[in-house]
Amino acid sequence: MAAAAGPSFWLGNETLKVPVALFALNRRRLCDRLRQNKDVQKNSVVLLQGGEETQRYCTDTGIVFRQESYFHWTFGVTEAGCFGAVDVDTGRSMLFVPQLPESYAVWMGKIHPPEFFKKKYAVDEVHYVNEISSVLASKKPAVLLTLRGVNTDSGNVSKEASFEGISQFNVNNKILHPEIAECLFQHYCYARGGMRHTSYTCICGSGENSSVLHYGHAGAPNDRTIEDGDLCLFDMGGEYYCYGSDITCTFPANGKFTPDQRAIYEAVLKSSRAVMKAVKPGVAWPDMHRLADRVHLEELTKIGILKGNVDDMVKVHLGAIFMPHGLGHLLGIDVHDVGGYPEGVERIDLPGLRSLRTARSLEQGMVLTIEPGIYFIDHLLDQALRDPAQSCFINNDVLQRFRGFGGVRIEDDIAVTASGMELLTCVPRTVEEIEAFMAEGQSSAKSFDCLSSQKQ
Repeated sequence: MAAAAGPSFWLGNETLKVPVALFALNRRRLCDRLRQNKDVQKNSVVLLQGGEETQRYCTDTGIVFRQESYFHWTFGVTEAGCFGAVDVDTGRSMLFVPQLPESYAVWMGKIHPPEFFKKKYAVDEVHYVNEISSVLASKKPAVLLTLRGVNTDSGNVSKEASFEGISQFNVNNKILHPEIAECLFQHYCYARGGMRHTSYTCICGSGENSSVLHYGHAGAPNDRTIEDGDLCLFDMGGEYYCYGSDITCTFPANGKFTPDQRAIYEAVLKSSRAVMKAVKPGVAWPDMHRLADRVHLEELTKIGILKGNVDDMVKVHLGAIFMPHGLGHLLGIDVHDVGGYPEGVERIDLPGLRSLRTARSLEQGMVLTIEPGIYFIDHLLDQALRDPAQSCFINNDVLQRFRGFGGVRIEDDIAVTASGMELLTCVPRTVEEIEAFMAEGQSSAKSFDCLSSQKQ
């Protein structure tokens, strides 16, 4: 974010200044998400509890304090023993700080009044922790949204806010965690990978929205609640030192693919791996798109959605009904990097192929995405059914089963080597890997097949 007027966290000299306006922005983003959630009532209040100071085992030796991560993301507070609340409707922020004993001034330093913390952290109200029950009661909240969720790295559960008198309030500890975790994707990229920016607006579709190719724009702002049985398509990437990444994972919300979800997923995975095996210098990128299309048509025929001769389907560009976008794009300082159509390289004006962001032949050192997909987009399906040249290949009775299915995309980043390619993405890809990963979480060490045999 641009340099902002107002207070900042700064340790002096050449250290970085971090404006506390960053945390106001985080709170605003969180409230925006919560207001879009149909399960969040009017007059809801987010309540978070900060970290506590601890001692080494049974001694009085203090352990250097580090703030609880969610609390830090929301308020930027460095002191221990605090609570924070945010009115979802208005965005108004409240900080609750410990009321310290007089002896603190002797042993630990100056005791600051509430007004000091209000100015330091640019929040709307500051009260003492022992006032939290009465202050919140005066706000008459419909519900307190507290944080409870499993950290998938450690298996530990986040600490839910609790205070004397909380039993008088209506408390919901299920809504907040998935919402604040989604807001934290950018923070995660920055904190864990040094990535201050994401490469693009995250595309997080579920259910039928997984067929919206650029879901996440203002008209479809990643606002659908994920339901049991949905297929989720998450297209997300971080940016490091201006170099982008672009990865898409498709997975079942409940951890288990249905037979139809598995069939479509494995069709796309098969086309992805077929392209990876064929990639090498000198190969024309449009031919890789055609290869993915052919695999899709063959697999959709096996599933029963299509019928007839695949060569004849190719002639009428039936593949573009199910994959209207291009197979992939150059990747670099921009997520859709420059150089796709240099002088002498012409765009192919045919369905599907015209959407390719490059029609070049591959060269060693190029970095691209490989992102085949199969989608069930009503507009395109209806268009095909009205066209006798295409409708003759469609088994409409079977197709009806996939209306509202959404779509599957599998996107990997690769670098072209002297004799093939190197896969730069390492995530669970097979059905078995995804189901095992979701069942067991990330707390146990796993090794996923990153096609190391294709790395050169």
